[in-house]
Amino acid sequence: MTDLTGIDYVALALSLVCWIGFDMLANRPRDGKWASLSHLMDRYRYGWMRTMTRRDMRMVDTMIQSAVLQGCTFFASTAILLVGGLLALLGAADQAIGVIRDLPFAVETTRSLWQIKVLVIVTALTYAFFKFAWAYRVYTYCIVVIGAAPMEEAPESGDYASRAGGLIGIGARHFDRGIRAYYYALAATAWFLHPILFMVSTAWVTGVLIRREFRSRARAVLTRGSD
Repeated sequence: MTDLTGIDYVALALSLVCWIGFDMLANRPRDGKWASLSHLMDRYRYGWMRTMTRRDMRMVDTMIQSAVLQGCTFFASTAILLVGGLLALLGAADQAIGVIRDLPFAVETTRSLWQIKVLVIVTALTYAFFKFAWAYRVYTYCIVVIGAAPMEEAPESGDYASRAGGLIGIGARHFDRGIRAYYYALAATAWFLHPILFMVSTAWVTGVLIRREFRSRARAVLTRGSD
Protein backbone atom coordinates (compact mmCIF):
# COMPACT_ATOMS: atom_id res chain seq x y z
CA MET A 1 0.00 0.00 0.00
CA THR A 2 1.27 3.46 -0.90
CA ASP A 3 -1.19 5.31 1.38
CA LEU A 4 -1.96 7.66 -1.52
CA THR A 5 -5.57 8.79 -1.54
CA GLY A 6 -7.67 9.68 -4.54
CA ILE A 7 -7.02 13.39 -4.08
CA ASP A 8 -3.27 12.72 -3.93
CA TYR A 9 -3.44 11.02 -7.31
CA VAL A 10 -5.44 13.93 -8.71
CA ALA A 11 -2.88 16.42 -7.41
CA LEU A 12 -0.01 14.45 -8.94
CA ALA A 13 -1.84 14.12 -12.26
CA LEU A 14 -2.58 17.85 -12.33
CA SER A 15 1.09 18.64 -11.70
CA LEU A 16 2.22 16.41 -14.57
CA VAL A 17 -0.43 17.75 -16.96
CA CYS A 18 0.46 21.36 -16.17
CA TRP A 19 4.20 20.71 -16.39
CA ILE A 20 4.11 18.80 -19.69
CA GLY A 21 1.35 20.95 -21.16
CA PHE A 22 3.16 24.20 -20.47
CA ASP A 23 6.39 22.84 -21.95
CA MET A 24 4.56 21.97 -25.16
CA LEU A 25 2.84 25.37 -25.21
CA ALA A 26 6.02 27.37 -24.64
CA ASN A 27 8.11 25.49 -27.23
CA ARG A 28 5.48 25.33 -29.95
CA PRO A 29 6.65 27.61 -32.79
CA ARG A 30 4.10 30.38 -33.35
CA ASP A 31 4.20 33.88 -34.73
CA GLY A 32 2.65 37.16 -33.75
CA LYS A 33 0.87 37.60 -30.45
CA TRP A 34 0.85 33.84 -29.80
CA ALA A 35 4.64 33.49 -29.91
CA SER A 36 6.19 32.65 -26.55
CA LEU A 37 9.11 34.56 -25.06
CA SER A 38 11.29 31.47 -25.50
CA HIS A 39 10.40 31.28 -29.18
CA LEU A 40 11.07 34.99 -29.68
CA MET A 41 14.52 34.63 -28.13
CA ASP A 42 15.44 32.10 -30.81
CA ARG A 43 15.36 34.93 -33.37
CA TYR A 44 17.85 36.91 -31.33
CA ARG A 45 20.12 33.88 -31.01
CA TYR A 46 20.17 33.52 -34.79
CA GLY A 47 20.85 37.26 -35.08
CA TRP A 48 23.66 36.97 -32.56
CA MET A 49 25.34 34.24 -34.58
CA ARG A 50 24.98 36.21 -37.82
CA THR A 51 26.63 39.18 -36.12
CA MET A 52 29.31 36.91 -34.71
CA THR A 53 30.45 35.88 -38.21
CA ARG A 54 31.15 39.57 -38.98
CA ARG A 55 33.61 39.93 -36.11
CA ASP A 56 37.32 39.39 -36.59
CA MET A 57 37.69 38.64 -32.87
CA ARG A 58 35.09 36.40 -31.21
CA MET A 59 36.21 36.96 -27.61
CA VAL A 60 33.02 38.89 -26.79
CA ASP A 61 30.88 35.97 -27.98
CA THR A 62 32.85 33.38 -26.03
CA MET A 63 32.68 35.57 -22.90
CA ILE A 64 28.90 35.79 -23.21
CA GLN A 65 28.66 32.04 -23.61
CA SER A 66 30.97 31.49 -20.63
CA ALA A 67 28.65 33.61 -18.47
CA VAL A 68 25.75 31.38 -19.50
CA LEU A 69 27.82 28.32 -18.54
CA GLN A 70 28.20 29.70 -15.02
CA GLY A 71 24.42 29.80 -14.64
CA CYS A 72 24.15 26.15 -15.69
CA THR A 73 26.87 25.19 -13.21
CA PHE A 74 25.14 27.03 -10.37
CA PHE A 75 21.73 25.45 -10.90
CA ALA A 76 23.14 21.96 -11.51
CA SER A 77 25.20 22.15 -8.30
CA THR A 78 22.20 23.46 -6.36
CA ALA A 79 20.03 20.61 -7.64
CA ILE A 80 22.56 18.04 -6.41
CA LEU A 81 22.74 19.69 -2.98
CA LEU A 82 18.94 19.75 -2.70
CA VAL A 83 18.68 16.09 -3.71
CA GLY A 84 21.27 15.16 -1.08
CA GLY A 85 19.44 17.13 1.58
CA LEU A 86 16.09 15.57 0.73
CA LEU A 87 17.52 12.04 0.75
CA ALA A 88 18.97 12.76 4.19
CA LEU A 89 15.51 13.94 5.23
CA LEU A 90 14.15 10.46 4.50
CA GLY A 91 16.05 9.21 7.53
CA ALA A 92 14.39 11.81 9.74
CA ALA A 93 10.84 11.11 8.60
CA ASP A 94 9.39 10.72 12.10
CA GLN A 95 10.73 14.07 13.31
CA ALA A 96 9.64 15.83 10.13
CA ILE A 97 6.15 14.36 10.33
CA GLY A 98 5.90 15.61 13.90
CA VAL A 99 6.80 19.14 12.80
CA ILE A 100 4.32 19.08 9.90
CA ARG A 101 1.56 17.71 12.13
CA ASP A 102 1.72 20.82 14.33
CA LEU A 103 1.18 23.18 11.39
CA PRO A 104 -2.33 24.51 10.71
CA PHE A 105 -4.31 22.87 7.88
CA ALA A 106 -1.77 20.05 7.62
CA VAL A 107 -3.32 16.74 6.63
CA GLU A 108 -2.49 13.60 8.61
CA THR A 109 0.27 11.65 6.91
CA THR A 110 2.04 8.31 7.32
CA ARG A 111 5.73 7.53 7.10
CA SER A 112 5.38 5.86 3.70
CA LEU A 113 3.31 8.74 2.30
CA TRP A 114 5.88 11.22 3.58
CA GLN A 115 8.64 9.29 1.83
CA ILE A 116 6.66 9.25 -1.42
CA LYS A 117 6.25 13.02 -1.28
CA VAL A 118 9.97 13.50 -0.69
CA LEU A 119 10.86 11.13 -3.53
CA VAL A 120 8.54 12.97 -5.92
CA ILE A 121 10.45 16.20 -5.26
CA VAL A 122 13.77 14.34 -5.52
CA THR A 123 12.68 13.02 -8.93
CA ALA A 124 11.84 16.53 -10.15
CA LEU A 125 15.19 17.91 -8.95
CA THR A 126 17.09 14.97 -10.48
CA TYR A 127 15.36 15.72 -13.78
CA ALA A 128 16.44 19.36 -13.39
CA PHE A 129 20.05 18.30 -12.80
CA PHE A 130 20.15 16.24 -15.99
CA LYS A 131 18.67 19.14 -17.96
CA PHE A 132 21.21 21.61 -16.59
CA ALA A 133 24.07 19.17 -17.14
CA TRP A 134 23.07 18.61 -20.77
CA ALA A 135 22.55 22.36 -21.31
CA TYR A 136 26.07 22.91 -19.95
CA ARG A 137 27.51 20.40 -22.39
CA VAL A 138 25.61 21.87 -25.35
CA TYR A 139 26.83 25.35 -24.42
CA THR A 140 30.45 24.10 -24.39
CA TYR A 141 29.84 22.79 -27.90
CA CYS A 142 28.60 26.27 -28.79
CA ILE A 143 31.91 27.81 -27.73
CA VAL A 144 33.74 25.44 -30.07
CA VAL A 145 31.29 26.27 -32.87
CA ILE A 146 31.84 30.00 -32.30
CA GLY A 147 35.60 29.52 -32.42
CA ALA A 148 35.35 27.57 -35.68
CA ALA A 149 32.92 29.97 -37.37
CA PRO A 150 33.95 31.21 -40.84
CA MET A 151 34.10 34.88 -41.70
CA GLU A 152 31.08 36.58 -43.24
CA GLU A 153 32.73 36.61 -46.66
CA ALA A 154 32.74 32.80 -46.76
CA PRO A 155 29.82 31.37 -48.78
CA GLU A 156 28.83 28.99 -46.00
CA SER A 157 28.69 31.68 -43.26
CA GLY A 158 24.90 32.16 -43.47
CA ASP A 159 24.11 28.47 -43.09
CA TYR A 160 26.77 28.15 -40.39
CA ALA A 161 25.24 31.00 -38.36
CA SER A 162 21.81 29.36 -38.65
CA ARG A 163 23.13 26.04 -37.35
CA ALA A 164 25.05 27.75 -34.54
CA GLY A 165 21.93 29.65 -33.48
CA GLY A 166 19.94 26.43 -33.51
CA LEU A 167 22.52 24.74 -31.28
CA ILE A 168 22.37 27.57 -28.75
CA GLY A 169 18.57 27.35 -28.87
CA ILE A 170 18.72 23.65 -27.95
CA GLY A 171 20.86 24.45 -24.92
CA ALA A 172 18.48 27.23 -23.90
CA ARG A 173 15.44 24.93 -24.10
CA HIS A 174 17.09 22.36 -21.83
CA PHE A 175 18.08 25.11 -19.42
CA ASP A 176 14.50 26.42 -19.41
CA ARG A 177 13.17 22.93 -18.67
CA GLY A 178 15.53 22.64 -15.73
CA ILE A 179 14.25 25.96 -14.36
CA ARG A 180 10.64 24.80 -14.76
CA ALA A 181 11.47 21.64 -12.84
CA TYR A 182 12.56 23.89 -9.97
CA TYR A 183 9.25 25.76 -10.13
CA TYR A 184 7.15 22.60 -10.00
CA ALA A 185 9.35 21.03 -7.32
CA LEU A 186 8.72 24.10 -5.17
CA ALA A 187 4.99 23.79 -5.86
CA ALA A 188 5.15 20.16 -4.72
CA THR A 189 6.40 21.18 -1.28
CA ALA A 190 2.84 22.36 -0.54
CA TRP A 191 1.84 18.69 -0.74
CA PHE A 192 3.38 18.18 2.69
CA LEU A 193 0.56 20.26 4.11
CA HIS A 194 -2.40 19.23 1.95
CA PRO A 195 -2.97 17.85 -1.58
CA ILE A 196 -5.45 20.64 -2.33
CA LEU A 197 -2.78 23.19 -1.46
CA PHE A 198 -0.48 21.26 -3.83
CA MET A 199 -3.05 21.69 -6.62
CA VAL A 200 -3.46 25.39 -5.86
CA SER A 201 0.29 26.00 -5.86
CA THR A 202 0.67 24.03 -9.12
CA ALA A 203 -2.03 26.12 -10.78
CA TRP A 204 -0.46 29.31 -9.45
CA VAL A 205 3.02 28.36 -10.74
CA THR A 206 1.57 27.50 -14.14
CA GLY A 207 -0.25 30.83 -14.26
CA VAL A 208 2.96 32.69 -13.42
CA LEU A 209 4.87 30.83 -16.14
CA ILE A 210 2.17 31.48 -18.73
CA ARG A 211 2.13 35.17 -17.89
CA ARG A 212 5.91 35.42 -18.17
CA GLU A 213 5.99 33.63 -21.51
CA PHE A 214 3.06 35.38 -23.16
CA ARG A 215 2.15 38.55 -21.22
CA SER A 216 5.33 39.75 -19.52
CA ARG A 217 6.94 43.15 -19.97
CA ALA A 218 10.07 41.42 -21.25
CA ARG A 219 8.06 39.90 -24.10
CA ALA A 220 6.35 43.22 -24.76
CA VAL A 221 9.76 44.89 -25.20
CA LEU A 222 10.87 42.27 -27.74
CA THR A 223 7.66 42.50 -29.76
CA ARG A 224 7.26 46.28 -29.63
CA GLY A 225 6.22 47.45 -33.07
CA SER A 226 6.16 43.94 -34.58
CA ASP A 227 2.73 42.55 -33.55
